[in-house]
Amino acid sequence: MFGSLKVRNYRYYASGQVVSLIGVWMQRVAQDWLVLELSHGSAVALGIAAALQFAPTLVFSLYAGVLADRMDKRRLLLVLESGLALCALTLGLLDVTGLAQLWHVYLLCLLLGCVSALETPVRQSFVIEMVGRDQLPNAVALNSMTFNLARMVGPAVAGVGITIIGTGWMFLINAASFVAVIGGLLVMDVAQLRRSEPVPRERGQLVEGLRYVKDRPDLVILLTLVFFISTFGLNFFLTLAVMARNVFGGNADAYGLLTTLLAVGTLAGATLAAKRSTRGKPRLALLIGGALAFGVLEVFAGLMPNLVTVGLMLIPVGIAMMTFTTTANATVQMSVAPAMRGRVMGLYMLVFLGGTPLGGPAMGWLAEQYTGRAPLVAGGVVSVVTALVGGAVLVRSGGLVLPRFPIRPRRA
Repeated sequence: MFGSLKVRNYRYYASGQVVSLIGVWMQRVAQDWLVLELSHGSAVALGIAAALQFAPTLVFSLYAGVLADRMDKRRLLLVLESGLALCALTLGLLDVTGLAQLWHVYLLCLLLGCVSALETPVRQSFVIEMVGRDQLPNAVALNSMTFNLARMVGPAVAGVGITIIGTGWMFLINAASFVAVIGGLLVMDVAQLRRSEPVPRERGQLVEGLRYVKDRPDLVILLTLVFFISTFGLNFFLTLAVMARNVFGGNADAYGLLTTLLAVGTLAGATLAAKRSTRGKPRLALLIGGALAFGVLEVFAGLMPNLVTVGLMLIPVGIAMMTFTTTANATVQMSVAPAMRGRVMGLYMLVFLGGTPLGGPAMGWLAEQYTGRAPLVAGGVVSVVTALVGGAVLVRSGGLVLPRFPIRPRRA
């Protein structure tokens, strides 16, 4: 279940991620709450902030995939992680000095989104270089466990911290937490990395990656499924803040509670995924079943009568969500040639995150026009329909294709 931790480089990486991701989740909660405070509770403002943060994914993630195939991913990550820390530091200083205005937050959301759009595909495609192909499903699941452990701890700490010392210190703590992940990258033994041969710089490499995916109908269907569910179903940054403040009249503690309970479910789901990773390759039934269960449970969460019942329902929602997302991520990485992995993961992150500029404002509009419950219900319905249609098409087309591509260790 924890086989990937036997790899020295991955242990350093995972240790740094635990610390840094707790800070990231503290910032996410603080940023959402700061936007609501500066906009006097506007769900549309929260959607705009999310759109600005994720819009750069539409522009940069594909190019980031090309960079990942061409360049040393570890060195590239060192630069990008430093950029993320600088964004957090700037917002924190503006906030604690009382200078922060809504347009400041919008601008820093955009800058953070630009760096994140480059960093995410590189980080995703770097995992297989640390652990190798056989341990990849386990490493993806352990990454999800790390992410969701931080998702459980970070919002809970942020909810209390915002109440006691304010949002600004959450940003500063996040900036300091990047020291851990940068340190983990610096102490790695580069000779043990399982690098594929770098792709020479040539014209048309981005188009080549898109053509590679176009010629794989199973990948096209899978990426379409990921796009619709992530765009309309995975908008918890908006839905939970609006539910806590505008539906139940809660404060930052209530928002932190909902986010933490969702994280309990996602951590449990990631743990189950790590256990399943020892049994072989990802399965189509698990992928579609996870997507379908997520949609149904999200609808029920949106209909719960009070804050406590919503929070309790978010636990199974989180389990189903992680079942789907970890299976999708591992399937995409295992089914592509090493020379194409960076570009395909760039496209994967584009469809996974790039729909937020559409989904965020749309769900914010639904919340203001109808009720704060509407985004959860609508997102669940879209997820159910997408899972049923996508599953039927995948079955008719012959299912998932998982060819084996060897990766040889290459010394620096």
